[in-house]
Amino acid sequence: MPERSYMLRVHPSLRHLAMLCVAMAVQSVSAADEPAAPQTPAEPAAREHPVPASRSETIAAELKRQLPASEFVNLTADEDFVALWRPANDGDPKGVVILLPGEGESADWPRAIGPLRRGLPDHGWHTLSLSLPDAPLPPPRPLDEPAVPPAAAENAENAENAENVGDTSQPVPEPAPSEAGNLPEATAATAPEPDENTADAGEESKPSAPPPMTRPERIAKRIEAALAFARSKQPATIVLLGHGTGAYWAAQVMQQQAPPGVARLVMIEPHQPDGQDEPLAQLVGPLKLPTGDFYYKEGTGNLSKARDRLNASRRNRHTSYVQVGLPAKTGNRQVDDEQLLRRIRGWLTRQP
Repeated sequence: MPERSYMLRVHPSLRHLAMLCVAMAVQSVSAADEPAAPQTPAEPAAREHPVPASRSETIAAELKRQLPASEFVNLTADEDFVALWRPANDGDPKGVVILLPGEGESADWPRAIGPLRRGLPDHGWHTLSLSLPDAPLPPPRPLDEPAVPPAAAENAENAENAENVGDTSQPVPEPAPSEAGNLPEATAATAPEPDENTADAGEESKPSAPPPMTRPERIAKRIEAALAFARSKQPATIVLLGHGTGAYWAAQVMQQQAPPGVARLVMIEPHQPDGQDEPLAQLVGPLKLPTGDFYYKEGTGNLSKARDRLNASRRNRHTSYVQVGLPAKTGNRQVDDEQLLRRIRGWLTRQP
């Protein structure tokens, strides 16, 4: 009996489904074999660098961390600044002493300013210690101009020689006249000239920004704001006290503006700031209000400048100008501070 062969018959739809599965498997294998496309790194976002704080702002922030908030007073003189206020420990205060620190000093500087700010209230004086704006930075040194490369110098020399020899090429013919009979250069459209009146009117319509204040102007504004604050306390008298270069700024304000209400001026180790041409002796000499000039008897420069200020006061018949020579510093800060406080308090008590 012959063997019968059976053929497996598959439905056409199942055959198509099997072929589709095989094709998808082949595509997935080929995709896995291909290398992954490199990812482009994202560009870092532009970082804005914060504006660095000035030295005075840094010192003010440090003082706020060290001193009680009750001592701080925010004053405004076209710009906000910090001052330190201490009321007198007396029911009948004698007045207000406004303290101006020297170059690079804070409103609570450990030399002179800080001890007087804390010590005078125990003797019946309110104290208001200011913070002054930073001194301007020195101008940057100009960069040297780069030297001319030898090749460029040689090319420039060759070009100059060629101009001296002259051009030996054929002359270029002039362009033919146009139909109007004028050369193309003459027929080219020219730009209308601007009207002077219109330009002037445009410039006048733009508001011009005021020039920035100089450092002496900023200091004078701060002293004015301090005086306004002191007057609000209705004191019996107001004293302006400066240490180092602060004494110079105090004398300059008194000489140029003579603000009302200031009855006395105290200078401790007065020093002329850099960039100021007018000598301190010329500022102090013409003043007529009681002036106490406290200087240390050490250093040839201190003695010579103190003599200049004394002579200037004599020439101007400044009879209420008094110099107080302090002995050399002992090196013991507490002893030196107590001695300075005692001398300042004594002079203020003797003055009417």
